[in-house]
Amino acid sequence: MEEPLKQLLTLGRGYFEKKQYAQAEQYLAKIVEQNPTFADVFNMLGIIYHDQGQFARAQRAFESALKLNPAYTEAALNLAVIYNDMGKYAEAKEVYQAALSQQKGGPGELDPYVEKKIANMYGEIGDVFASSGVWAKAIEEYRRALALCPQFVDIRLKLGNALRDAGDNAAALIEYEQVIAQNPAFIPGHIQYGVALYSAGRRAEAVQVWEDVLVRSPGNKSAQMYLNLVKDPGKAEQAG
Repeated sequence: MEEPLKQLLTLGRGYFEKKQYAQAEQYLAKIVEQNPTFADVFNMLGIIYHDQGQFARAQRAFESALKLNPAYTEAALNLAVIYNDMGKYAEAKEVYQAALSQQKGGPGELDPYVEKKIANMYGEIGDVFASSGVWAKAIEEYRRALALCPQFVDIRLKLGNALRDAGDNAAALIEYEQVIAQNPAFIPGHIQYGVALYSAGRRAEAVQVWEDVLVRSPGNKSAQMYLNLVKDPGKAEQAG
C-alpha cells in the first residue's frame, strides 16, 4: 500500500473508532476514490451513512463491501439491518441467513458480535409486529432474540409487554420478574412489573413496586402517574 493511502486509512479509521464520523467520512471517501478495493472501508462508510440516515448510500456501501469480500459477516449483517430499516424484511432475512451460512461452526457457534447483531434484528422485527398489534408474531421474534442474547433486558421487557397486551398476564409477570432479576437498576422493568401486578388484581403489590421506583428514581413521572391513578384518578388525569 502506498504511503499516502496508508495515511488516509490510518486517519479515517482513527476518527471512525472515535465515532467522529464527519471527519472519518472525508478520509474514507478519498480512499474509495483512489483505490476502491478495501471492503472494510466500504463497511465503515456504510455505518457512517446509516448513522446519517442515508439508507440508500449505506446499502450501496455494504453491498460493495460484500462484492469485495462475500464472507464479510459484519458487512452482511449491517446490510441486513439497513434492509430491515428500509422495510425490506425478506431481503434482510435472506442476507443474515447467508451470513449465518458463512459461519464454519454453524448458528450454534456464532461469535458474540454476530449474536448481538442478529438478536437486535429479531427485536426490531418484533417491534414492527408489535406496532401493528400482531402479538403472536412479535412474541415469536422477541423470543428468538432472547434465545441468542438472554441478557438483553430491553427486549425481554418488550416480550413482557407483548405477552401482557396479548392477554397472557401470567407469562408477562414472569418476564418482568426476570428483567428485574437480571438488572435491578432497569427502572422501566419495575414500572411495567407494577402495571402487570395491578392488571392481575394485586393492587397492594403494584403500589409497593411503584413506591420503590420513586425511592430509586425520585420524581419518576411514570411511577407517580400510576400511583396517582390508583390512589386518586383525578390527579392522574392532571399528571397526563
